[in-house]
Amino acid sequence: MTTTPTVDVHAHVLLPEVDALVDGLPGLAEARALDARRNGPDALKVNGPMIGARIARLTDPSVRLAAMDEQGVDVQLVSPSPSHYHYWADEETAEKVYRPANEATAAHCSAAPDRLRGLGLVPLQHPEQAVRALEHALECGLSGVEISSHAPGRELSDPDYAPFWARAEETGALVFLHPFGCTLDERLDQWYLSNSVGQPTENAVALSHLIFSGVLDRHPELRLIAAHGGGYLPTHIGRADHAWRARPDARGCRETPSSYLRRLYFDSLVHDPYVLRELVRVAGADRVLLGSDFPFDMGAEDPVGALRAARLPDTDFHAVRGGNATALLGLPL
Repeated sequence: MTTTPTVDVHAHVLLPEVDALVDGLPGLAEARALDARRNGPDALKVNGPMIGARIARLTDPSVRLAAMDEQGVDVQLVSPSPSHYHYWADEETAEKVYRPANEATAAHCSAAPDRLRGLGLVPLQHPEQAVRALEHALECGLSGVEISSHAPGRELSDPDYAPFWARAEETGALVFLHPFGCTLDERLDQWYLSNSVGQPTENAVALSHLIFSGVLDRHPELRLIAAHGGGYLPTHIGRADHAWRARPDARGCRETPSSYLRRLYFDSLVHDPYVLRELVRVAGADRVLLGSDFPFDMGAEDPVGALRAARLPDTDFHAVRGGNATALLGLPL
C-alpha cells in the first residue's frame, strides 16, 4: 500500500548572509524601530533568546532533518524568516536582498532535495520587480515565493501587482501569504498581541483584498497558501457574505466571499482543534495543509498531533497530513 509523505508547508530558514547585506543601510534602523514599537519592549526581551535557542534548527540542514524525524515530518516547504522581507529597501537594495535570499534558500534545501522544498522572496514594495523576482526563485529550483500581507502604502489588491499574479498563475508557482507586522501598531504592543491578534488580523485583511478586489476572479488557478489558517477570515466569513448580499459597495467580487475559500489553500496552524475542524468545513479538506511554523515558539511542536486532535475523518486527516501538499508540490509517493 502506498503511503503519502507527511508534509509541513510552514517552516522557516534564517539567512545570516541577507542580514549582513543590509546591515547599516539607510532605512534599516527606521524599520527596526517600527518593529520595536509594534511589538513592545517585553516582546523584544523574549524574542532574542527565543531565536538564539533555535539558530541551529533555522540554519543547519542536518539539525532541521533530525527535528523533522522527531516530529514525524517527511518533507518541509521552507520559506525565509519574514524578518528578511525588508520592504523598506530601494530598488537596488531590494534586488540585492531577493537574489541572495532565493539562492541561499535553494542551497539550504539542496542538502536534502528529497525532503526539503523552498520558497523565495518578492519585493512587494516594488511591483515592477515582482515578476523578475518570482522567475529568479523558480530558476533557483524553488517552488514559489513568500509574501507579506501588504507593503508600505500598497495592499495586495493594488492593480500594479496584476503582472505578478498573472505570472504566478501561468507558472503554477506557489505563493505563501505570511504576514509580518500589523498596522494596528502600538495598540498591540503588550502581551504579544502584535502576534496573537496582529497576525490573524493581517491574514484576514489581505485575503479580503484578494477576494473583494476580484484578483481571484481574474486568476482562478492561482495557487496561494495562507499561513495561520487564514487568520480570522474563515471562521467569520459569514459577515463578509452578508455585506456582499446587503450592500452594493461590497460587491467587488463575482460570487459570495465564502465561495473563494475553496480556491485558496490554508495551513493547519490555528492552535485549536475546533477551529481546525471549522476551517476544514468551510474551505474543504482538500484545501488545508499541515503547517507548524517550524521552529518558532508560536508554532506547533507536534503538528501531526495537533492535526490528530481535530478528530477528522481518516480520509480528511491523511489529506491534510500530506496528501494535498504532495499533489501541490508534485512529490513522489
